[in-house]
Amino acid sequence: MDSARTRAWLRTAALYLDRDKDRLTRLDLAIGDGDHGVNMHRGFLAVTAALDEWEQDDLTAGELLIAVGDTLVSTIGGASGPLFGSSFRAMGKTLSAPGPDDDSRRFAAALSAARASVHRLGAAEPGDKTMYDVYEGAVDAFTRVADTGGSLEAAARAAADAADAGVRATELMQARRGRASYLGLRSVGHQDPGAASLALIFHALAHALEAK
Repeated sequence: MDSARTRAWLRTAALYLDRDKDRLTRLDLAIGDGDHGVNMHRGFLAVTAALDEWEQDDLTAGELLIAVGDTLVSTIGGASGPLFGSSFRAMGKTLSAPGPDDDSRRFAAALSAARASVHRLGAAEPGDKTMYDVYEGAVDAFTRVADTGGSLEAAARAAADAADAGVRATELMQARRGRASYLGLRSVGHQDPGAASLALIFHALAHALEAK
């Protein structure tokens, strides 16, 4: 994926997170600190502001995503900053390294690296009611399409659909990680806000690629 499409993805993600910040905050009020929507909005607002500066630097897609990761770590509060930041940094490092020539398979590898970084940092497993529940299905869906020769756009749409399914699944789970885990059974019946934010980012990717 080239830098122009990467910029379009990031700007679209910022718009989606701005639009849904109140919903994300309500989700977090139910099982967390109640600041997730504000934090994500602040982080991606900082990204969009930086994009104007980075425009002059002629950064590659990989370099852009590494810079995004650094920005998110420094501007998003709580656990979300390191988790989202490390995942973007992992994507950027993978895209900056030698890999498959095919765009879809190359980006699938980047998403796999992002998922692995969240797994390492958060020690989350499928079913823990975290953003990892979205990463698990979305990356698998993207990779399946990429491995069968599907386009980047088709893979991103499959990932976005799988991300939605992952968010819905968190509603029925009991949280086993993070602040929500302190609620025990009371966490059941609420979607995980981090998972919901990640699904928006996957939808932004699909939208940006389809709008090229």
